[in-house]
Amino acid sequence: MLAAQRGAAANTLSAYRRDLAGAVLVIGTLATAGREDIAKLAAAWVELAPSSLARRASALRQFYGFLVDEGLRDDDPSSALPRPRARRPLPRVLDHSAVGALFVTAEADGATGTPEGLRMLALLELLYGSGLRATELVSLPIAAVPRDAPFLTITGKGGVQRMVPVSARAVRALADWLAVRGKGGRFVFPSPKGGHLSRVRLFQLLRDLALRAGLNPETVSPHVLRHAFATHLLEGGADLRVLQTLLGHADIATTQIYTHVDSARLVALVNERHPLGNAASS
Repeated sequence: MLAAQRGAAANTLSAYRRDLAGAVLVIGTLATAGREDIAKLAAAWVELAPSSLARRASALRQFYGFLVDEGLRDDDPSSALPRPRARRPLPRVLDHSAVGALFVTAEADGATGTPEGLRMLALLELLYGSGLRATELVSLPIAAVPRDAPFLTITGKGGVQRMVPVSARAVRALADWLAVRGKGGRFVFPSPKGGHLSRVRLFQLLRDLALRAGLNPETVSPHVLRHAFATHLLEGGADLRVLQTLLGHADIATTQIYTHVDSARLVALVNERHPLGNAASS
């Protein structure tokens, strides 16, 4: 159902499968479990982070909702699931100086003209310059790179496509990389063993770049650079709806988490533009 009706991505399906299998280890057969069985999960999941607990509970709620919809159960015991109490943590973001240090190092590598250096620079430009998810970046097909328009056609979560603008810098970096990439293969960033660059390898490359840039490698990852892209765009005055489109978020509530980063600018905006703010200053 998740694959056919909702178009869930392979990673999402794997995550649901792991969560349901983990629950089976605690309470046995899920299809016949009652509220008392479900309640046992609270003790088994007590050490989980709030985000992990929320994800596992969501998987079970959807599972039991599916059973009820299909007429396989008359009751839904998922109300007995534990609920996380903590709010969603704020995203970890690199500041402008840290991002600048990464680019100084990557540009020095790219200036050598080696395939490795040019590839790293192209990867960094697309992560920070376009806010791509790690999976979207490593699996980017050659066909998604247009010849005459500064946009990429990205297939995101659930197979949903969106157009993502690419900066002039990233266009140049991509062109330089494609010139030395070699022929064959359908991916922009191919793997020597066939297919495309793995997410694990992308993570390793970024950690190595961070170390050489004098940064703590623990603070740098593809997702952190995606957060930096969103945060810095918002700081520059980007509209939240535009940011939602660029990031490929289905729900703007997901995008709103970035509003914390620019609280000082928002306060100044209210004081400057709101009628009461002007009255107070006069």
